[in-house]
Amino acid sequence: MADMLVGFVDAFYLRAQGASVIGKRSVDVHMNASAVVDWLRKLALDEGMNQSFLRAYWYDGAFEPSHEWYEGQSKYFNVIARTPGIQLRLGHIVERPSPLAEPIRQAVRNTARNLEVSPDRLLSEFDQNWTFPTERQQKGVDTLIALDMVRLAGRSAYSTAVLISGDRDFAEVIRTVQDFGVRALIATPNPARVARELTQLADGLIVIDADAVRSMLPLRPSPD
Repeated sequence: MADMLVGFVDAFYLRAQGASVIGKRSVDVHMNASAVVDWLRKLALDEGMNQSFLRAYWYDGAFEPSHEWYEGQSKYFNVIARTPGIQLRLGHIVERPSPLAEPIRQAVRNTARNLEVSPDRLLSEFDQNWTFPTERQQKGVDTLIALDMVRLAGRSAYSTAVLISGDRDFAEVIRTVQDFGVRALIATPNPARVARELTQLADGLIVIDADAVRSMLPLRPSPD
């Protein structure tokens, strides 16, 4: 087995949890992929593993080409993909109406009837003053992470996996790569947002400190 360390980075998780740890919102920061690579390179040395860093697999969800944000997101992904030490892997983003929309609209109709007001009129007024946010979900990202971790472990491509995620669905993935002789570590900015099943199975839990998080997630420039 190659004496290599490989990172598997769930970009959405890192952005959300990292921003929370430093007191920011996800929209307030952008991602510095080079800083993530530098952190992983340093980890291979600092942990006394005496290993080389092979690469980081970077996972994110992409909008469909018809989406208004597709072009801007593609430019961002091009920057990530050109970062030395990164291999970009993309799932997709599905947008759905908020599940709260219809129950709340029905409550507005019922309220209008109780007040003996026209339901259509009150609902029209409501719609002019409130918009339900669209829900976005990543699809295929967890599957890509699982397939890559297991496929590469089966080919003896690495000896240490560093998974930056906290989803309990990865518990069996951790168990499987360990069966191949891999040391599986979980890295996170926020240990409270790592599933118990992962912490129980992993060979170690590494906390990404706040200074490293700020380097990975610099603030977006303020608009002029």
